[in-house]
Amino acid sequence: MFEEERLRFRIRNFLKGITALLLVVWVFRGWLDLERYNEQIAWTIIALIFIIEILGVGRWLGITLSGIIFAVAKAFFIVALFIFVGGWLGLPSELALYGFTITAKKALAYSIVLGIAGLLVARFDFPIRRKRDFMPKVEKKAYEFTGLTYDGIVVRGNGKAYPIKFGKKRVGWAIEGDVTVEVKTPIGTVRKRLIGPTVIWTRLNLEGRKVSPNPAFVDTVTSMLSPRIYEGKAESVIDLGFIKVYEGDGFEYVKLPFLEVISTPEGEEIRIGPIKIHEGRPRKIKGEMFTIRELGNGFQLTKVDDRLSIVTDEFRIEIVGNKVTYRSGSEKLTVGDNYVSLSSGDISISVGKGSAKIRIEDAIISARDGKVKIRIGDSIHTIRSEEAFKLVLKKAKEIVEEQSEDVIEGLGVDKARLNRRVKELLDELMKFLG
Repeated sequence: MFEEERLRFRIRNFLKGITALLLVVWVFRGWLDLERYNEQIAWTIIALIFIIEILGVGRWLGITLSGIIFAVAKAFFIVALFIFVGGWLGLPSELALYGFTITAKKALAYSIVLGIAGLLVARFDFPIRRKRDFMPKVEKKAYEFTGLTYDGIVVRGNGKAYPIKFGKKRVGWAIEGDVTVEVKTPIGTVRKRLIGPTVIWTRLNLEGRKVSPNPAFVDTVTSMLSPRIYEGKAESVIDLGFIKVYEGDGFEYVKLPFLEVISTPEGEEIRIGPIKIHEGRPRKIKGEMFTIRELGNGFQLTKVDDRLSIVTDEFRIEIVGNKVTYRSGSEKLTVGDNYVSLSSGDISISVGKGSAKIRIEDAIISARDGKVKIRIGDSIHTIRSEEAFKLVLKKAKEIVEEQSEDVIEGLGVDKARLNRRVKELLDELMKFLG
């Protein structure tokens, strides 16, 4: 991928080695009788840090103005650390060269200001030089594919698997042939037969017996891997092997070759290269982000840590531990350990710990604190009965769980059955009113 700039990156790696060697020489300068060259060696190390970072611009996304600004900001940050830590080893707190002075605080300030400038410029960035190869490529070699299992996800198949690489790194597989996905959820099992071509973004090794490749299939998948497939769509989950984005309930995860961001209610962590900045204690991501996607249709299944997202043209399901959330148009179903809810147009049912509420058209049934209130139009009835209270909680939960069976199969809410069940509950409650 980097053939046109291979020399630049070879020089960069060589300078990294020189810098590491100079750091060792500087640390032991007293033993080497080089103490009089203390500041000169330090300035050489600082210059090399800037050269190394600038030479690294555009490794992944091509050379852009924001990329250059970020590289200089990163260099200043590393210099700030060097001067700060170096102070414990005899480095002056202020270095001066040809009238230019720098301190750890000043370097850190430059880093922060340039980082902010880079973010602002990135909003209307323009390429100074783009890579011609900034795309994953399907290799023209194939292996027999018979399926795989990953963290509760079962993929059954019969066909061929083609490696997908970004540069020299394998980021996924293109599957030619029949593929069926099966995954168990707290509200049932999702089974889906996929219409190819299908891609699996994973680092797992699927190499089996070598088989003859289909050049036409390789060309077709390569042409369909462009990120343009996401343009104009509000995607909350994007996975292209080298670009991963997951946005869910109270959770955001972004991973690029040079950047990783994790945002949870417990805190945030940002990693830029070797630099990590965190606030609070965000939960670490275990394993990798695993995705199965139909390229020609809307199905996508993504697993990241304990989160599972299933997206189709008709609905989306997100699972976090034992909590399941289903959305389709105006329909929303949530099932958790101590809470279930269902809403669809003018219908809503929710059951929590010690409370329940059912709304259907102009009728509302609510249960809380051992009593039940029924409002139909302008009429309001109150039932002070523990038995009636428990009946509403039980029936409301049963109604939601019944509907969840149809929902998980993609059939949506059965409004006729829901109306019938609510009417049955109203009839039972009326007996308490005499």
